[in-house]
Amino acid sequence: MLLKNHSNYLLECGTDEAGRGCLAGPVTAAAVLLPENFKNILLNDSKQISEKKRNILKPIIESNALCFGVAHIFQEEIDSINILNASILAMHKAIDALDIAPEFIIVDGNRFKPYSNIPFETIIKGDSKYMSIAAASILAKTYRDIYMDTIHEEYPMYNWKKNKGYPTKEHREAIRKYGVTKYHRKSFKLLPDQLTFNF
Repeated sequence: MLLKNHSNYLLECGTDEAGRGCLAGPVTAAAVLLPENFKNILLNDSKQISEKKRNILKPIIESNALCFGVAHIFQEEIDSINILNASILAMHKAIDALDIAPEFIIVDGNRFKPYSNIPFETIIKGDSKYMSIAAASILAKTYRDIYMDTIHEEYPMYNWKKNKGYPTKEHREAIRKYGVTKYHRKSFKLLPDQLTFNF
C-alpha cells in the first residue's frame, strides 16, 4: 500500500517525468495534487503496471485529483539544454499548469531545481512510495504514449506505437535503415557504433 502523504502539508504536489531515456519524442512530466482521502489499489509506479492498468488509472486520477498538470519538452529543446535540464523544466511547467498552488513538492529522483520558493524534496524511487508521485508517473507516461502513438502515424517504420521512442533493437535498426527524423534527439547516441551522423 502506498503511503498517503510524504509531508504534513495538505496541498502536497507529486511530480515525475517519462521518456528521459528515449531516442525520439519529448520528455513529458506531470504534477498531481491528490485529495487527502484518495486511495486506489491499482496505483503504483507506472513502470510496474501494465499499459491496460495505466489507461484505467488515467481518468480516475484526472477526475479525483484536486488538480493536475502535464507538460511536454520537445526534442529541439532537449538537444539545446540537455535531458536533465529538460526533465526539470518539464516538471516546472507541469506545476505551472496546476490550478492550485502547492505548499510542498515531492519529486521522483534525486535532481530538481527550486520552484517559486516552494519547499521540495527529491525522493529516489518516489513513484513506488508516494501516491501523488505515482499518479504523476501514470499521467506523464500515458500522455507521452498518446503523443508517440500520434507521430507513429507519420513515421510508422520506427514503430513508435510499440517502442514509444525507447532505444529498442527494432528502433535502432530502423534508424540505421531509414536515418533520423525531425522527432529524433540529435544530441543522443542514436546508434551504438555511430561515429558521425549527417543531419
